[in-house]
Amino acid sequence: MGKSYEQFRVIGLGIDPIHVGTGGQRLGRVDLSIVRDPVTRVPKIPGSSLAGVCRTYAAMALNRYPMCAGQGQPEQTGHGGHCGGRDCPICTVFGFARGTGGGFAGLAAFSDAHVLLFPVATRKGPLWVTSPSVLRLIGCQINDSLESALYQKEGGQPLNLGWLLLEVKQHNGWQEKVKQLFCDKDLREYVGQNLGLLRDDLFTHVVNSNLEVRTSVSINPETGAAEEGALFSYEALPRATVLMWEVVCKNPQHFRIGGQEVCAQVNSKPMSAPAEVFEVVKKAHDYLEHLGIGGMGTRGMGRLWVIHSSSASSSQASTAASVEASQPAPGDSTGSHGGT
Repeated sequence: MGKSYEQFRVIGLGIDPIHVGTGGQRLGRVDLSIVRDPVTRVPKIPGSSLAGVCRTYAAMALNRYPMCAGQGQPEQTGHGGHCGGRDCPICTVFGFARGTGGGFAGLAAFSDAHVLLFPVATRKGPLWVTSPSVLRLIGCQINDSLESALYQKEGGQPLNLGWLLLEVKQHNGWQEKVKQLFCDKDLREYVGQNLGLLRDDLFTHVVNSNLEVRTSVSINPETGAAEEGALFSYEALPRATVLMWEVVCKNPQHFRIGGQEVCAQVNSKPMSAPAEVFEVVKKAHDYLEHLGIGGMGTRGMGRLWVIHSSSASSSQASTAASVEASQPAPGDSTGSHGGT
């Protein structure tokens, strides 16, 4: 029957700012805040949001929309809702909840999408920053104890990250592992030349200090002027943020629906392995680039370009590394930071 599951890694780049809100919770001067990780306080996209959007877009791609998209609750007449068929690629991959025998949890499980690279404005142009805990998500281990500084391929003069001015020190080895995630050559070279590493707590601070915040107001249709008291602000991950999430796909041959084998097809082939389950999920990727994810889609937000997707086991083997600080060149006062 083959292996029971396979883990796939997906990398996406925000073409627009991305707003996945908390449902109206106010944070400071921002009326509509976005979802944050409760431990790191770094914004993220919940896996439930990714799963719901991917289900809808995959259903569109496979002509199962709207029946097998959304929550799938049937109408009062009993019509509509998820078909729940063992031959349906959407209901088998994303699950369903109907029938006297209960539902089916689905063959694909989504993790949260975490910020892998965050773009920050500097006097030298945009810089994509990351941190040791984030790099561990792609199998890149930083063994050094970092200081309150910005680490780049070469040391240099202090550089501003937004309003924060940091000393620039040298740290090599991890940049190539990040560049391997970019399939587009031009993008890989541009981003690869503008990478920075920060200590974990400093990374959280820089991210939350450089989110995009917009202000909007409702317009009175009778006067054509701003409605009194209708001014509101909302935040978003800025354009060019790089996000990473994982999809664990289960082997269809290990599961039964109504006591019978899963017999769905994808790309005119039987869905009989985790890789074919991920093929159904991938149907949504092109739609993410054009229809987007999250709110404020009519205000220029949401589009997400999937720039890399592969089996995590194969990519992790190629990216696993133990990175240590580079030794400073003789006479270079901005070199290594005294790590291990």
